[in-house]
Amino acid sequence: MKKKFLTWSINSIQKYQFVSEEDVDKLRYGLEGIYLTFTKMIILLVLAVILGIFKEVCCVLVFFNFIRFTGFGFHAEKSSQCLVLSIMNFIMIPLFFIHAPLSQIVIQIICIACIVSYLLFAPADTKKRPLPNKRKRIIRKLATVGIGLIYCILVFSFPNSFFQPLLLSAMVIQAIAIQPLLYMLFKQPYRNYRWYLNGLNT
Repeated sequence: MKKKFLTWSINSIQKYQFVSEEDVDKLRYGLEGIYLTFTKMIILLVLAVILGIFKEVCCVLVFFNFIRFTGFGFHAEKSSQCLVLSIMNFIMIPLFFIHAPLSQIVIQIICIACIVSYLLFAPADTKKRPLPNKRKRIIRKLATVGIGLIYCILVFSFPNSFFQPLLLSAMVIQAIAIQPLLYMLFKQPYRNYRWYLNGLNT
């Protein structure tokens, strides 16, 4: 199905515009990303509907993307890995926080652990998107921590509300996504800006 989509899309574009071989490769890469994102999202939303947490998953995705934008984080290289991680993150984690009877002390510990994680590891870049600019890294770290603190304030301002477990889910997912251990587990390089800067200096 993916191959048919890519072939049809590229052929349709080439009918109306000349595309070089180099641009075809770039186009194929971009279209593949769109296809994988779209199909992954359909699977996640179908599972959410089946489990009765459609609205909750949609909210978690929104909250997560705000903090992901500044904090970056792990990207799976294989579509199968990405799908499994997405189901664990956006289905299993929200389900846990929605149904688990957590005390306020436990919630406080989770929030503190997430903020500490952002301070230590955000932003976590990838091999394809290194962050060599130190000033931008600091700004992104501060922004990630700031968003995390806003989420914490909302969590404690509205205890036992609809949004509390969803904000916690987004915070935990982001904290996991920037962990060096996750990069090591999938054999991906961590702090890629160092490799990028070393490459420029050689």
